Amino acid sequence: MEVTSLNNGIIIDHVPAGTALKVLQYIHVDPSRTKIALIMNADSHRYGTKDIIKIEGMDFADLDLHVLGLVAPNATVGIVRDGSIIKKLTPTLPEHVEGVIRCPNPRCVTSTERDIKQGFHLVTLNGHQEYRCDYCDEEAKL
Repeated sequence: MEVTSLNNGIIIDHVPAGTALKVLQYIHVDPSRTKIALIMNADSHRYGTKDIIKIEGMDFADLDLHVLGLVAPNATVGIVRDGSIIKKLTPTLPEHVEGVIRCPNPRCVTSTERDIKQGFHLVTLNGHQEYRCDYCDEEAKL
């Protein structure tokens, strides 16, 4: 299999194996309107297997690193200009997320009322990080 290099765009590497399509959905990339190369279940020395996403022509300013940190916390982002990676970034987990994930609690006010935005805050419990609903404190399911 041959996947050519990018001239200008971004490369999202170290995406958990099998989650590349989910990542594209969360970062709002429309595969029908964007040149994308998905490499799924590639060998990785660090993780065993991984996915790689190459997006031609996407400007880094259009990528929300916080959302990427939420769905692929170990990912790295390479910014490509004129065929070379000019910068590598690592997303971080945001302290607060709004309008990205939904509360799994069917009785939560955000599930029953239309005009309330779904918000989640980052909590660390016993060394484990998770997002909890701002309203009912239910753990988010990604």
